[in-house]
Amino acid sequence: MLSLPGRVDRHVIAPLDHAPIAVMKKSMCQVFLCFLIALASSGTTRAQNVGRVETLFAKTNLVAWCIVPFDAKKRTPEQRAQMMERLGFKNFTYDYRVEHIPTFDTEMDSLKKHGIQLTAWWFPTVLNDEGRGILELLGRRKIQTQLWVTGGGKPTTSAGEQDERVAAEAERVGRIAEAASQIGSRVALYNHGGWFGEPTNQIAIIEHLRKSGTTNIGIVYNLHHGHDQMDQFPDLLRQMKPYLWVLNLNGMVKNGDRENKKILPIGQGNLESKLIGQILESGWFGQIGILNHTDEDAEARLLDNLDGLNWVVSGLENKSPKPRPVPRSWTDKKVY
Repeated sequence: MLSLPGRVDRHVIAPLDHAPIAVMKKSMCQVFLCFLIALASSGTTRAQNVGRVETLFAKTNLVAWCIVPFDAKKRTPEQRAQMMERLGFKNFTYDYRVEHIPTFDTEMDSLKKHGIQLTAWWFPTVLNDEGRGILELLGRRKIQTQLWVTGGGKPTTSAGEQDERVAAEAERVGRIAEAASQIGSRVALYNHGGWFGEPTNQIAIIEHLRKSGTTNIGIVYNLHHGHDQMDQFPDLLRQMKPYLWVLNLNGMVKNGDRENKKILPIGQGNLESKLIGQILESGWFGQIGILNHTDEDAEARLLDNLDGLNWVVSGLENKSPKPRPVPRSWTDKKVY
């Protein structure tokens, strides 16, 4: 049938264009698919984060630290091992003073009896007779562990002085590392302030030693000796990550070392939640140190730190908020 001008022919219907509808349906499907993938990925990430939290802060991964000379009750080796076993600790770093030297072997016997692993030994800054005696004991008892070695020094003022300092410090700790390697042990550089306490300088020492074939050397980082580094902590942690074996926690406030709040139970500062969150975000995994480092009862302070750590971690996991723990061993009137 012909269509006349000016007349609408009801029998002739133009075909509908389905292309826009098809494209729209396809786009909606793609968006929905992306949503499902993102949802699944988010669930996986949350599950992974929860798993990391549970593993990183598990009792079996925590290290008791600064509980030998720092202890109001002055426990014997056996009492100390009993206390750690009672609290659920499986790892311990031994710090000592001259008066403890006669009980070195007794300490190792007590640790073995109560199933406590010797994670590390606070070691002299140079390989002297005292240090050789420690190495002899470890070798004789076939104990492989970390030796925590510290240092100091004023900031360098030129590139030449920096290079000389790195070389000198590498020679000092390299002697200890070489002796440690003979008994299957390692050396961890311990920040305690000064030039040596800067992670970037420690990394320079490690890299210098690696060039000469010394590889049994890493880092143990202490929050309580890093108050001046907190603003740079995420970047420093990123740089330390390949070398970092142990990270010792502490309750932290800004300038705490200058305001008589250098040592606080975890959970009693206002920075440690953020810092622990940054540790988790970094993806780093190693052992976590819990310390006393005061003249308080070591057991009470360890319990306070365990309570505080659980409280901080619960907050990071977005669990129902709980009241801040009330410490047994600290009030805001105490100075450390």
